Amino acid sequence: METVSTNKSHHGVQGVYKHTSSVTGTEMTFSVFVPNHAEGAKLPVVWYLSGLTCTHANVTEKGEFRAACAELGLIFVAPDTSPRGEGVPDDPEGAYDFGLGAGFYVNATQAPFDQHYKMRDYIEKELPDLIASKFPVDMSRQGIMGHSMGGHGALTIGLRNPDRFKAVSAFSPIVSPLNCPWGEKALTGYIGSDKSTWREYDSCALLEDGARLPDLLVDQGTADNFLEKELKTHLLVEACSAAGQKAEIRMQDGYDHSYYFISTFMDQHLVWHAERLG
Repeated sequence: METVSTNKSHHGVQGVYKHTSSVTGTEMTFSVFVPNHAEGAKLPVVWYLSGLTCTHANVTEKGEFRAACAELGLIFVAPDTSPRGEGVPDDPEGAYDFGLGAGFYVNATQAPFDQHYKMRDYIEKELPDLIASKFPVDMSRQGIMGHSMGGHGALTIGLRNPDRFKAVSAFSPIVSPLNCPWGEKALTGYIGSDKSTWREYDSCALLEDGARLPDLLVDQGTADNFLEKELKTHLLVEACSAAGQKAEIRMQDGYDHSYYFISTFMDQHLVWHAERLG
């Protein structure tokens, strides 16, 4: 692991790091905020998964999470959204919703994306092992959260790993890739046209198939221009109700899809995670 930069912030350290990933076959960059803590202490960790077009930098620079993490004693990890670098395939038409910056947190099985686009294994396996070896984290106390495509990632990774993540939350998540254009394009391109293989990457389908979360918090802005066509929050409300899944899904009046929205409610989400991580 190579240190790209470190800055003191709120008496802790905000770092950006990179390493060569054996899973993606590329160099990957991520950020970690470590609050001030007693020597030898192990801290709970919250993972933040970003959305389409983003890198680790979006939330690191605009998420306004450090003051809350410092007060609550939370480590905050923000990975990238896709593999990058020479030879990594992109959308052939250069669209923003597929390819670079749009890994969708899946393990691709379709050529040419199957060689590098292994974001599920990167987030679920490789990066946690690296974080555990390099930072003072208590891996028995993990939460996960995300925005938009990253909200989809947080929900599905949490549903597939309920024993690992004690708290799952999301801002403006894509709740059902099976039922929106973003999801149909990405999952067809990455894992093929057989929609039965998509269910493990769809939070509503996972709930229908029996997966459960310890708890769930979702905030969605009513002025989000992606709400009706892509996000479809009502499908998650219906799926949680049908499954008896404990969830607080809040529609926030007048808020859009931007980091102005995310930063407004970030503190509330981190407090909610801290309460569940102990």
